[in-house]
Amino acid sequence: MNLHDWIDELCDVLDIEAEVDEALILDLARTSAHNVERKSAPITTFLLGFASASHGANPERVEQLAAAAQVLAEGWDRPADARDPVADIDDDVPDDVEVDHSSDEFPD
Repeated sequence: MNLHDWIDELCDVLDIEAEVDEALILDLARTSAHNVERKSAPITTFLLGFASASHGANPERVEQLAAAAQVLAEGWDRPADARDPVADIDDDVPDDVEVDHSSDEFPD
């Protein structure tokens, strides 16, 4: 099953008929998650859907609303005391103390 199939099935379950621009929604979710915070992505896309319904789901208006939300998310500044989500990644660093790197070559 792919994303388009999922959307079709979900619309059936929700008893709605909707044309969905997956790329538009995913781009907005990605920008929101990266520039605001990860948890903002589903809320942002939900609110875009809510606003779209409020404006009669006109595809041109939906694109305008998404563009406005995209600009807001792209320009979002985190407060000075907010942690940087990229800097706080807790990936395990492999312990290679036993590995001899003396012959490794690294490009300039």
